[in-house]
Amino acid sequence: MKVKRLLAGVMALSLAAGFTACGSTEEASDNTTEAATTTGTTAATVEINTEGLKEEEQSELEIAMAKLPDRELEDTEIKWMSHYDLNPSTTGESKKVELEMFEQKYGGTVTYYPTTYENRYNDLSTYILGGEGIDFFGEDTYNFPKGIVSGMFQPIDDYIDLDSELWQQFSNAMDVFEFNGKHYQFVTNVYAEQVCLYNKATIEENGFDDPWELYENGEWNWDTFREMLLQFVDEDSGKYGLDGWYNEKALLLSAGVPFVGTDDSGSLVCNINDATIEKAMNYQYDLYCNGLAFPIDQFNWQIQTQKMGEGNELFLLYGTWGVQGDPSTWASAIEPENLGIVPVPSPADSDPYQSAAISGYVLCKGASNPEGVAALAECAVVANTDEGLIAISGRKSKDDNEWTDEFIERKKEIDALAREYPVYDLASGCSTEIASIATDGSEMGMRAAFHGVSWATNRDSIADTLIMLVDEVDQKLKSIE
Repeated sequence: MKVKRLLAGVMALSLAAGFTACGSTEEASDNTTEAATTTGTTAATVEINTEGLKEEEQSELEIAMAKLPDRELEDTEIKWMSHYDLNPSTTGESKKVELEMFEQKYGGTVTYYPTTYENRYNDLSTYILGGEGIDFFGEDTYNFPKGIVSGMFQPIDDYIDLDSELWQQFSNAMDVFEFNGKHYQFVTNVYAEQVCLYNKATIEENGFDDPWELYENGEWNWDTFREMLLQFVDEDSGKYGLDGWYNEKALLLSAGVPFVGTDDSGSLVCNINDATIEKAMNYQYDLYCNGLAFPIDQFNWQIQTQKMGEGNELFLLYGTWGVQGDPSTWASAIEPENLGIVPVPSPADSDPYQSAAISGYVLCKGASNPEGVAALAECAVVANTDEGLIAISGRKSKDDNEWTDEFIERKKEIDALAREYPVYDLASGCSTEIASIATDGSEMGMRAAFHGVSWATNRDSIADTLIMLVDEVDQKLKSIE
């Protein structure tokens, strides 16, 4: 969704009244990093157990494959480079449905070129320069658009029909990665980057309205979120409020405007002086000033999400990857039957914007078989949107993660919100310099409010530099033919 479209519902927002003033700035260093940086997890990927497909599952696959375009691939091999293999490592291991469909529908195969997470871009550059013909690479919003500027990726428009029904369902997300009229990401799924997790037992014990019920009644917003935190937090009694890595990003984007995005012309734009960002940052500063954000500085700069399971922490803004696998390993330490989930709240007078994440692929420069990659990408779109296949994946999630049916259905609804109201921030993918100012620093950019820096001070110190740097990247993009 383009910035102008995002602004349509939020430009008239004014600062909420009643924020508590807070003047001190703390000296602190935060050398932590977000744990959810892996690509290829099962968080948003439909998978099946492939040890002898059940008759029912094969039937669902055939129904879904009928939605795919009929195409003949002159070359059925596509070359994949990553720190993980798309192919199952052993017979019977779970396989991505898109790969199973690619094999059955088109006779396709994926050849794996291994690398490490740290060296993946250096290795890709070496392969490109050597003319190896690496075809595709996992989506990586942390390298967009700088991966285009550095000559690693090429447009995808010539290989798919973006006006088709198949691709239109992800058109908002596809447009985010459109520069100068060309699209650079095969977006095959959109889901909530972060959700709000809570302990249902804690909610009940404190006499609060259940957040999901508030959401269903249209009453789950910044105001009710803040009020519940105010009633719960009592540090003297060991009761803490909002925890999580980069919950600042989730709250910022829940207002609908990113620090850096694109406009309808495909130009990169910096929105740091936008009134909606001011409102979002002041809201976070208010939470900080009232002691509602977890005091990470008191715990050696480490989040303490296990306190949720103990009933001593109210909310956790996190990816659902944090509650995957054996419940004894969950970040929240909440028993499965008490695990609550709800969207990240938005302003009361706003659409329910969500910090969105994507699944998908990018087409490498000099790809030897772009048509094959497009075929796999279309398999992935069908895999992630066909109800029958989603049901298969839901059963697997229930078995693997011990998620309740209620949790699975609510997660689906939140992901649907992210698909309808997606917001992405491109700041971290523009350049190292922009990321250091906008997203990575603890006392500047989107994280500063929870480190005690007012928005006026924050903005004044970084606005001119950030606008200049974003404009430089935009000019580089415009120079690419």
